[in-house]
Amino acid sequence: MHESIESLAKELQQTNQELSLIEARSWVELLWEDFETTRAKAGRKYEGAEVTLKIVRHWIKQYGSNLSEFAERYPKYKRLIYNNDNKPFH
Repeated sequence: MHESIESLAKELQQTNQELSLIEARSWVELLWEDFETTRAKAGRKYEGAEVTLKIVRHWIKQYGSNLSEFAERYPKYKRLIYNNDNKPFH
């Protein structure tokens, strides 16, 4: 899974060059966890990391270039990615 996260983070950084690799990795981890948690809460059967990888990759292609705007509209996500100084968590 770690390799998948790293690969997706690099893809996201290429899609949205405003993001540092740390920010891109944080976004990928957040999207990954959010997808798996939402499916679990809905009572859906776990289908493995490959399905999550496919979905997160799709989201990166569809929305990756707009994540900065998304974070501005949804402070919850902004707080999960950035500290109070607007710098990414390490």
